[in-house]
Amino acid sequence: MVASASALVAVPISAQEQGASALPTYAEFVDLADNAELVVRAKIRRAIALEPERAPDVALGFARLYVEAETMALLSGSAPLGESLRYLVDVPLDSRGKVPNLKKQEVLLFARSVPGRPSELQLSGDSAQQFYSPEFEARLRPVLTDLAAPDSPPVIVGVRDALSVPGNLTGESETQIFLETENGAPVSVAILRRPGRPPTWGVSWGEIIDQSARPPEPESLEWYRLACALPARLPAEANLSNDSAARTQAERDYQLMMGALGPCTRS
Repeated sequence: MVASASALVAVPISAQEQGASALPTYAEFVDLADNAELVVRAKIRRAIALEPERAPDVALGFARLYVEAETMALLSGSAPLGESLRYLVDVPLDSRGKVPNLKKQEVLLFARSVPGRPSELQLSGDSAQQFYSPEFEARLRPVLTDLAAPDSPPVIVGVRDALSVPGNLTGESETQIFLETENGAPVSVAILRRPGRPPTWGVSWGEIIDQSARPPEPESLEWYRLACALPARLPAEANLSNDSAARTQAERDYQLMMGALGPCTRS
């Protein structure tokens, strides 16, 4: 018997995700893992297309599948899982307008558990079913480790305050940027300018503003929290500098930070 759509929840998987060999970007790996309670490796045993009247909200060119799969490994999470799994997923039709054959395919599922139903999953996002490969798992595992670490950097949701203060010498200044986080944990950025030296900046992940703090390493979770969450420009309402020169300096230093972080690339 096919489980109810309301219990399992369907999410789409794109044509690129169905057949591409290219790995996601670092940001996409974190997107997938950060939004999932569970990451499960599974092998599809059966996939049945639902009748259109049972899935009226499916996008044109897609079909909704009820999938039964064998649990192979739990990569992340602690919720109890059955040896067999059931879930819904929307997949693109092939070039002939047919439903692709997924039987015996190994997949990675980014999902939430269903309370009291250890054999049912709710996929957690638009790309929450990915085809398994050793290369995919090798790139994913360090991300899962970093997300589960006790000192994992908090989720950043915006800029709280920014203040630039000139120093005693011409060309000397310090800008401090205080960030808003999802759990209220303090995060701040300091940009220092000294005459005759290139500007330096760093991030403090705690109450103490560390003058020796450094920028995050590229493609690290700290980098992701900044590059993929902060707005492209300093919000005017967050700029607390008193005069126009200091406000301009704060904006300039914010742009220096964003330029150094680089784009949060997603394919």
